Amino acid sequence: MAASPLPKLCSPWHQLFLLTTTTIISLSIITSSSQSHSTYIIHMDLTAMPKPYTDHHTWFLAALSSLPPPSTHIYTYTDSIHGFAAKLTDPQLHAIKSLPGYISSTPDRQLHLHTTRSPSFLGLDSLSQAFPAANRGHDVIIGFIDTGVWPESDSFRDDGMSKIPSRWKGRCVPGTQFNASLCNKKLIGASFFNKGLLASLGGGNFSVSMDSARDTDGHGTHTASTAAGSHVKRASYFGYAPGTARGAAPRARVAVYKVAWEFGTFSSDVVAAVDQAIRDGVDVLSVALGLALYDETLVEDVVATATFAAVERGIFVAASAGNSGPSYATVINGAPWLTTVGAGSIDRRLGGVLSLGSGKNAKTVPFLSLYAGNFSATSHAMVFLDACASVDDMMRNRNKIIVCRDNFSIGTQTQNENAREANATAVFITAMAVPDYYMRNFIPAAYVDLKQHGNIVTDYIKSSQSPRGSLTFRKTTTGSKPNPRIDQFSARGPLPNCPTVLKPDIIAPGSFILASWSPTSSVVEMRPPEFSTPTFSPFQIMSGTSMAAAHVAGVAALIKNVHPGWSPAAIRSALMTTASSVDNAGGQIGDASNYTDPADPFGFGSGHIVPVKAVDPGLVYDATTDDYVRLLCAMNFTASQIRVITRSSAHKCGGNGSEAADLNYPSFVAYFNDFGPGLEPRVVVYEFRRIVTNVGDGAASYTAKLSAMKGVVVKVEPEKLVFGKKGEKLSYKLTVEGPKLLSEFVVQGSLSWVHDGGKYVVRSPIVATNLVPVSPFSGN
Repeated sequence: MAASPLPKLCSPWHQLFLLTTTTIISLSIITSSSQSHSTYIIHMDLTAMPKPYTDHHTWFLAALSSLPPPSTHIYTYTDSIHGFAAKLTDPQLHAIKSLPGYISSTPDRQLHLHTTRSPSFLGLDSLSQAFPAANRGHDVIIGFIDTGVWPESDSFRDDGMSKIPSRWKGRCVPGTQFNASLCNKKLIGASFFNKGLLASLGGGNFSVSMDSARDTDGHGTHTASTAAGSHVKRASYFGYAPGTARGAAPRARVAVYKVAWEFGTFSSDVVAAVDQAIRDGVDVLSVALGLALYDETLVEDVVATATFAAVERGIFVAASAGNSGPSYATVINGAPWLTTVGAGSIDRRLGGVLSLGSGKNAKTVPFLSLYAGNFSATSHAMVFLDACASVDDMMRNRNKIIVCRDNFSIGTQTQNENAREANATAVFITAMAVPDYYMRNFIPAAYVDLKQHGNIVTDYIKSSQSPRGSLTFRKTTTGSKPNPRIDQFSARGPLPNCPTVLKPDIIAPGSFILASWSPTSSVVEMRPPEFSTPTFSPFQIMSGTSMAAAHVAGVAALIKNVHPGWSPAAIRSALMTTASSVDNAGGQIGDASNYTDPADPFGFGSGHIVPVKAVDPGLVYDATTDDYVRLLCAMNFTASQIRVITRSSAHKCGGNGSEAADLNYPSFVAYFNDFGPGLEPRVVVYEFRRIVTNVGDGAASYTAKLSAMKGVVVKVEPEKLVFGKKGEKLSYKLTVEGPKLLSEFVVQGSLSWVHDGGKYVVRSPIVATNLVPVSPFSGN
């Protein structure tokens, strides 16, 4: 039996995706309005800089000024990548390519953006021993690549915080409606980047309305307060989700880097923001945006290339997996040095109660809603319009409670639009997961689960001569089961351009998260101006992998506070190996897009984060940037491609390609899809070699525990690891053997190293699949 060849890099693929449920994102290569000029990110080899130049910035400027006619310099990059951004004509780009030290060029591309209960759901309220309340993230600095910040929000008050760490090199950059004095000991840095945006959309003929780090969108304020917001009492969204709002790491410092604007987000600005964050001295980065790749590898993904340098400097990067689920191969931000985060639900229901009839025979049905208006709870006549396909029918009945049922021939989205046009009161019976932007409705709208309560409503109307009902909004309940479930929108793996590393890594709370908001950005979706004025609130409820990544950034800050010497890979390992694949009802984590089948690791990775365990995981799988380079070598990256990512020509490839499966990662994936050449071998064997480091106290012994996997044979050697001291490293080999074509689509299992004293269970998911890792949008 021969070892199988590793999966090849994928064929070209395309995708649309949501990174937050309020923003629809499409990737396109953006050029300037003039066909003769485009913005490019140029990667350069600094070792080729001519001797007369004292620094690379002067070298780049001199090179650009020599081009006829003069080109436009936008950024010089120092720490994230080696190179610059400039607006060039085709002949100028051709001339740049002939310069000594030129490596590659990438067209500037557009990127877009992808609490009171979630800390409790994560167990952060009971972490007095692991994370003392007065020290939860103290002096750890989290940077946010996002839409900026609303600095006056109570979530960024600095009450009781100590002076800013002396190692901090950043500053508050003044701008439109933003003075440096708005920063404090909590919000310690605020920068903004839009030179790439301005160059691409018109240069001097174009301007932005809020040329500063001030957040007029709300998304950046939401993610920053989700990760590191201070305690704010009596927070709610119009009475929904009431309580004390706080971030996962309420004592952490916040630094914001505004790159997302009302007119777009450009990769040249994102690289500049990461460049600045590295220089400033952040400890953790939260990245809630990304590219949907076409046929590019990791080299063309600016989030991947820029953050490699951050990870090399010891910065932990939490990145949103994208909101283009539930199809496979939709994950983004899947570079192996990132911690890629999917979104899961929490055990809180926001909505109200529908009362059917009156008196002793009245029935009550719970519903979901975030309706923020005033609505009388008195009884109204009810009418069932089935699919609600006719706006005219809804107009004629808009003084009644209109009941619609999603029959899949017309979806809830169309029903919503019809009800809004009719300005009606509606109850939507649906089997689909309802996104928060429909629930934040300007009409009184209730969403009833088809499977659980749909028939109760329709049977009542059909059996009653004069059906009547009442709607009561602003109800919040907790403890619902089963949770967590993977959100329908959360993107699934594998990443086609790096399929041997299981992505996403983990999931975290991403559904209906309450956090601070920009008070100038309306919180109610799709409100026509003819009905009423916009609605504002200092808090907003949002869903998306952006919110999930922010939670992980906050928890990483907690771990970094306790273990300041841990590498980003060690922190990621701690989060992964202690994550739970079980929900609060005792079953495997489910999938919001599928009522019958459980989710799989292509959706939840290692599972849902459990912070109290992650701070003390027992063992970690560590990795360095050299390990990632070996993976790139095994993926047949060229020397120049590797130099783009690593900013160094020192890395040499000399392996035979077998390293790819041996990245020291806390998860395993093996492909049995019969796409290899020829018919032999009939049996395929994958061998994974791993090294674990003992981070517990003193000597310890661990015994391997493997779960059975249908259709494949899994073995581990040795079956016992005996550590003599803290910090000791031991290795093992995992073997997965199966047929060339696996009969099951996805077979999941796990390897757990169980501490002989019972203190730790260090769990890694194993996936065997016949999936061919290509995007569902590629047509392949």
